[in-house]
Amino acid sequence: MKSSYIAEYIWIDGTVPTQKVRSKAKTVPMGEEPPLWAFDGSSTYQATGDRSDCVLKPVFSCADPVRGGDNRLVLCEVLLADMSPHPTNKRAPLVEVAKRFASHEPWFGIEQEYTLFDGAKPLGWPENGFPAPQGGYYCGVGADEVFGRPIVDKHMVACMDAGLSIAGINAEVMPAQWEFQIGALSPLEVADQLWVARWLLYRIAEDFGINATLYPKPVKGDWNGAGAHTNFSTKEMREFFDYIIKACEALGERHELHIANYGHAIEERLTGRHETCSYKEFRYGVSDRGASVRIPWQVARNQKGYIEDRRPNANADPYVTTRLILETVCTAFERRPVAAHAQAAHAR
Repeated sequence: MKSSYIAEYIWIDGTVPTQKVRSKAKTVPMGEEPPLWAFDGSSTYQATGDRSDCVLKPVFSCADPVRGGDNRLVLCEVLLADMSPHPTNKRAPLVEVAKRFASHEPWFGIEQEYTLFDGAKPLGWPENGFPAPQGGYYCGVGADEVFGRPIVDKHMVACMDAGLSIAGINAEVMPAQWEFQIGALSPLEVADQLWVARWLLYRIAEDFGINATLYPKPVKGDWNGAGAHTNFSTKEMREFFDYIIKACEALGERHELHIANYGHAIEERLTGRHETCSYKEFRYGVSDRGASVRIPWQVARNQKGYIEDRRPNANADPYVTTRLILETVCTAFERRPVAAHAQAAHAR
């Protein structure tokens, strides 16, 4: 009988402009929870050599589908030695905002796009030149249109075995580009699980000698970029269409703030082409994938539901994305509630 299990401690580092995920393993006695641990912050851009110790505080744990058995994946917040949140810790601010707006019962679902690379080129692309133009790759089938399915399928099963709320996968518009979805969950749950799902993607692709990248425009030219479209609702939005419109308008009022925090190189992806709205403008519309925020057709039909913020990059931090959407939308709801007579009209 084993006396210990392996806990893979996962955390987000201090790399600029886009933070990376790191991990290391620790043996933990059976029956015990993973304890606080430390790491060398001077090697992760989170400390100087003379004050190198940073603290790992476990915040989310799940089964480890890579090692199997009783082993665990342990997502951690990074703290300073005095137990205060590290400046690179984007989870701590979300905790406070999620508590503040918990009465609105927010739900998030994030569609994580990514691109598989084999060395310096996307997986399956010719050594010289480009594959056929975009058209048949989205949700495609066949070796001439789909590249990397063994990695993608293994990743999906791993997320399921870990107990993550993965909703599905699909091949995307650009060849070698894929998507998986996490949610619908509370703000902290969706962000924690997305970071673990990202770690699993990198780790599984490692076994195939392939690199998964979240860069928002991995191939320049007439090719789609990679986003992290974020679906969002509150209890008000799930009951009344007026709150759907108010949420869209509130997001438009703080468009520049969101764009500045939705991932590095966002201007490369949000050009107004390839199913995007330019980062320089904001608009929303029903069933419009060229809008900043899309209202799904069934939401317009049912007069209640959710919205899709199409602006976040694939490399956006879900802790930041969910916090900003919560702050923007729920503050607007509390500042200017929809009139009771408008709600009653939709209820009839």
